[in-house]
Amino acid sequence: MLNIHIMNFYHNTCHSVKSDFPTNDTNFQLILCYNIFASRGRIEMEKWTQKWHKNSNTRMIWIKRLRIAYGVLWNTALIALILFTAAAVFAGSAGAGYFASLVKNEEVLSYDDMKKDIHNYEETTEVYFANQELAGKLRTDLSRTKVKLEQISPHLVKAIVATEDEFFYQHNGVVPKAIFRALYQEFTNSSMQSGGSTLTQQLIKNQILTNEVSFDRKAKEILLALRLERFFKKDEILESYLNMAHFGRDNAGKNIAGAETAAQGIFGISAKDLSIAQAAFIAGLPQSPFAYTPYTNEGTLKKDLTPGISRMKIVLRRMLSEQVISMAEYESASSEDIAKQFKKPNKSSMNNKYPFLTDEIEKRAKLILMDYLADKDGYLPADLTRDRKLRDDYLALADRQLRQNGYRIYTTIDKDIYEAMQQAAKNYQDYGQIHPVQKKNPDTGKTETVQEPIELGAVLIENKSGKILSFVGGRDHERKQVNHATSTLRSIGSTMKPLLFYAPGMEEGFLQPGSYLADLPYEKIMNGKPYAPKNSGGVFHGLVSARTALAHSYNVPVVRGYEKLMSSKPLRYLYKMGITSIPEENNNFLALPLGGGGNVTVEENVNAYATFANGGKFIDGYLIESIEGTDGTVIYQHETAAEDVFSPQTAYLTIDMLRDVLSEGTGKRVPSLLQFNSDWAGKTGTTQDTHDSWFVASNPNITFGTWIGYDTPSSILTYHGKPYSRRNQEVWSSLINAAYAKKPDLIGPETPFKMPEGVAEFSYCTLSGSLPSDLCRQAGLVKSDLFNVKYAPETVDDSLKYGKYILQDGAAYEVPDSAPQDFVYEGPIINKELLDRFGLESPEDLYKYTKNLGRLVVYSGKRAGINGLRPSQLTGVSIDGSTLKWNESGSSDVLGYRVYMSSRGTGSYTKIASISASDGTGLTVSALPASYYVTAVDAEGKESPPSPVASTAKRPAAKKKASNYKNRNERIKNDGEPRAATGQDGEASGTIIQQ
Repeated sequence: MLNIHIMNFYHNTCHSVKSDFPTNDTNFQLILCYNIFASRGRIEMEKWTQKWHKNSNTRMIWIKRLRIAYGVLWNTALIALILFTAAAVFAGSAGAGYFASLVKNEEVLSYDDMKKDIHNYEETTEVYFANQELAGKLRTDLSRTKVKLEQISPHLVKAIVATEDEFFYQHNGVVPKAIFRALYQEFTNSSMQSGGSTLTQQLIKNQILTNEVSFDRKAKEILLALRLERFFKKDEILESYLNMAHFGRDNAGKNIAGAETAAQGIFGISAKDLSIAQAAFIAGLPQSPFAYTPYTNEGTLKKDLTPGISRMKIVLRRMLSEQVISMAEYESASSEDIAKQFKKPNKSSMNNKYPFLTDEIEKRAKLILMDYLADKDGYLPADLTRDRKLRDDYLALADRQLRQNGYRIYTTIDKDIYEAMQQAAKNYQDYGQIHPVQKKNPDTGKTETVQEPIELGAVLIENKSGKILSFVGGRDHERKQVNHATSTLRSIGSTMKPLLFYAPGMEEGFLQPGSYLADLPYEKIMNGKPYAPKNSGGVFHGLVSARTALAHSYNVPVVRGYEKLMSSKPLRYLYKMGITSIPEENNNFLALPLGGGGNVTVEENVNAYATFANGGKFIDGYLIESIEGTDGTVIYQHETAAEDVFSPQTAYLTIDMLRDVLSEGTGKRVPSLLQFNSDWAGKTGTTQDTHDSWFVASNPNITFGTWIGYDTPSSILTYHGKPYSRRNQEVWSSLINAAYAKKPDLIGPETPFKMPEGVAEFSYCTLSGSLPSDLCRQAGLVKSDLFNVKYAPETVDDSLKYGKYILQDGAAYEVPDSAPQDFVYEGPIINKELLDRFGLESPEDLYKYTKNLGRLVVYSGKRAGINGLRPSQLTGVSIDGSTLKWNESGSSDVLGYRVYMSSRGTGSYTKIASISASDGTGLTVSALPASYYVTAVDAEGKESPPSPVASTAKRPAAKKKASNYKNRNERIKNDGEPRAATGQDGEASGTIIQQ
């Protein structure tokens, strides 16, 4: 009973304190309550004690007990009160301290600053061509029409307040309950993060701060919301919000903001005329604008409108519960078929004349401003790279400033060339077939069939400055808002070869233009699977020079060479040229120099090729020359910097080799397509399964490259009888011709590339790259080419010597003692080390595929096969015109054939020729009447029985038929006919490889 009395007394005392001393300081009230309670408690207790003294001794006992109980209870209550007060003070102080730490660096905004920010929806940034002619204005993220609050339907105002902030007219900027709810969700890691934001806070977040979710941003938001509410009336805040809020898309597919734009874009009426149902639909959009909007980004109605309509009904229920509409109005609005009121889709054409240009400028300007703003605050670019959150903050701030601050951006784009290229790209008619692909609709989530055309990306760079003079971002911006020149990453195919193999190889001293590479069958195990690169058409070419291999874009010699070069880390050269998208671990990927294992943009590829034209210096390409504020202050000015990648000698030799691509290689059609002459050096490129086609070329002034392919990789098929590479070269030529028509001096300089000091022409032996020996000259293996004098040949070739050999099954063998002398040949012999130099295991491969060895043959490194049996009789002997023919011998050890002739009627036969089995089974014979038979001869000199006789009738003399075998008549030894050319000792000359 006493306890209850004490607690009631304490409650009444504290209640009176709150009434008598109204204050927002709860700590002060608690302390005051305690002091008064203690003072009044003693007075009351004295009154009770005096009253109880009048009673009996029994009462005195109870009084004593009461005093003891009171002391205990009083001390307990006092301790509890002190602890509660201390906890409250500590919590309040800690919370206040933490809050203060979060906002300590926040600048205190004045009334004018806040007014400017909440009404600063946008001040359009302008973009200018290089000649300072206006190119257009940057698109804002949103289409918006600003209106006054009185021009907005009361239904929409009520719907927004009821849905987004039911306490809007009661709070002072924040709702503590909502904040605590948000904190609870954050600390419990709830999947539902409401944020606890009022309309005022949302306005602060969108117009002054960023959209990130963090404690420091939320603390700043609270502080600014309280300050905003002090400065502005509720209607002013509401008006700003309704003009700021995002409402999804309109019927043209454009992003929209503001109540008026939403009403016009969705229902085709003014915001002041919205019905309750229409207002509820629009009020439901800000929570998730693109999920609830009825339109796709292409301006078409979504197939499923359920999310937006369901959200509208939630808004209506909120309006009913907040008593801003009656039950009758609720039921009427809920029953409306809102979908029938949506505007019909109307995919309007872009108002921007240069959408690819302005989109690209916006993207780049945002990054420049991000660095600029961070730098003003003392942050380095490395800080932004290291701290993703910091980078996101400054990127969002840069985005807002770009949309609102009205900058003037001056570009490097040449207007005349840019427009001419766009028109040329539009005029070309043979891009290729439309390709159907299955894609998921981002709005509906359903898979749909989309018709994809072949796309185009092109970039033109001025070599000496890095200025991007022009580009073609795609064929139709309305169809695809992706810049295929600067953003699309694709494999670059064979255009990688000079960048990663030939130029690095020359820089490292691994090869020179005249170095010979092995284009022979090759197989390696990669990732547990065999990898065997092939050339186009599956053809091998034996030993070929680096110059020839590059001109004709052979794959196999590049892979063979790269395997030896990869230890020098050639990928580092790519990094220096701005191609950084390929991870370092791909350095040892054998297909990398063929374009496998890494994707780049057209801009990156063209920029890298300009390095060769710049004498080996990489100058990063750029589009933005400068950025000015509205007051004319220059806040950004581009500064060109050059980085050494290759020596001038390597750069020039690469250019010289790339000239051959256009003169005799895979790009030889290009000069005939051009309307002007210039010193061009370029490279074609094709990727796996012909998904991409490239062509990049430089002259002393500019570098220009094009790419064609489908957005969803698929084979580019022949179209109108034109293969993919021809069509891309036609596109390239059409665009550069259009540019030349506008700026001939810039695009078509008459001065060629200048050869630097340190490059000279040397003769060399093609087998070794060394200075030619007499034997090399005798074998016809001497050529001349340009060399970096640092790596010019100094020693004389030692890969050849003189020797004898026999031929069996197309290969050369040691000469056994029993070998018939008419099948023994003598001439230059290739040392066995040549095979090791090219990593060859089979000399037969070299002989089989190499077309440029002159009179050389290849030694097998073995003794000739001998089976000990006499060769069997030949069959199929006949005369066809002036050619004597017979079937190949079935014996395995046959060296060749002897041909015998008898003049008509004499009956006596004379050997007239010895023919190597490698030279075939035929001989041109006289037109005079005669009879012939043929025998086969093996390595032991054993001769087959004579074949059946074939005779010629009397007929006019016929011309000799050209042999199908290279130099075959040099290995035919005649007895009754003129003899072939011979070497020493009357032996037919030739060359073998000796073990």
